[in-house]
Amino acid sequence: MKTVDDMITGYRRFRSGAYAEQVELYQQLSQGQDPDIMLIGCADSRAEPSDIFNAAPGQMFVVRNVANLVPPYQPNGGLHGVSAALEFAVNILKVKIIVVMGHGGCGGVTASLTKNDSPLIGEFVAPWVKLLDEARERVLASQPVNPQFALELEGIETSIENLMTFPFVREKVEAGTLEIHGAWFAIRHGELHWRNPRSKRFEIVAP
Repeated sequence: MKTVDDMITGYRRFRSGAYAEQVELYQQLSQGQDPDIMLIGCADSRAEPSDIFNAAPGQMFVVRNVANLVPPYQPNGGLHGVSAALEFAVNILKVKIIVVMGHGGCGGVTASLTKNDSPLIGEFVAPWVKLLDEARERVLASQPVNPQFALELEGIETSIENLMTFPFVREKVEAGTLEIHGAWFAIRHGELHWRNPRSKRFEIVAP
């Protein structure tokens, strides 16, 4: 897909294909949404959550940003897009599961690792990926064979920790009405790695 014409052609295929096959579902969804799952993923075009999980429209409330990051709870006058979506998902939609999903070759993670030397760093990217600063220092101190991969996983852990700083999230997790999970997708191999909540290790999901 390279042009607007390609997009319009794609829409027409959707209209005559997927939409026509699910017209009743779309009519139901026009009345409102009621997903049980919120997924926080990366904006990277190669890691499409609905494809990876074979999800139908309305099944996941998806928020995507650079490096699938969740900032800590900061109720100040700033503009907090991720926090607003989280608040809506937990308090209004009352989702039961939140999944933070990273992926291989994440540009935001690369930007964090290379700091100011990276062409990926810009006016807005730089302060955003600073959310990974502490995680990056932990990863580099451990001298892993593959720092990129290690920070991609550690970044998921950071977002999970930050989720728990939100009082409305912590309250529901402690009450047992909300689960938080982590996942990592290997683009090249199409493999999904799921975070074991007890060991905090990522384990490959059998295809």
